[in-house]
Amino acid sequence: MPRPRSLLPDQIAAAALTVLDRAGLDALTMRAVAAELGMSTMALYRYVDGRDRLETLVVELVLAGVDTAPPDPGPGWRAAVTVLADRIRLTVGAHPAVVPLLMTHRHRSAGVLRWSETVLGVLGAAGFAGTARVVALRAIVAYVSGALQLEHLGPLDGPGTGVIAARPDFPLMAAAARDARDVSRDEEFGAGLAALLAGLDPTGGAGRR
Repeated sequence: MPRPRSLLPDQIAAAALTVLDRAGLDALTMRAVAAELGMSTMALYRYVDGRDRLETLVVELVLAGVDTAPPDPGPGWRAAVTVLADRIRLTVGAHPAVVPLLMTHRHRSAGVLRWSETVLGVLGAAGFAGTARVVALRAIVAYVSGALQLEHLGPLDGPGTGVIAARPDFPLMAAAARDARDVSRDEEFGAGLAALLAGLDPTGGAGRR
């Protein structure tokens, strides 16, 4: 008769997230998570079958903390989408090591689906339908996921910007890098998102139904 399980998925996910927050993505191993839980690696395999499952559990734990309630529609659909984008950015941004896992495990995450469902509701209420709504959602998801990666893996206030600013062989990039020093992370995310949303139209462009 199999031994009864005594650990819940959320407990394993919390231990894995602790490892990630402390030591980064490369440190996420079955052995490290087992040690965090005070058990043997082989015992942990009774609950999860490997690192891929650990990653899925961590992504779901983090995204479960995202508020997916529909925002007040009063200011308009773009303002509502901005609120939703800010919520996911702030929640995920508290655990930067999780950022590279988002795209890989997005299809398995109920948190991503709940967030996307709310965004689709906002877009639908604004008149987006059919392929126009699909294109709009994909554009928003692409922006948020890409912006999170840039913010945490290649930030404007990071050392890479200084390296580019010192490259005379790429004068335009060097000048842009020097200007980038004056752009805060909040400004970069907000202005980029505003530019994207300004270009989305429920009736026009390639997204027309």
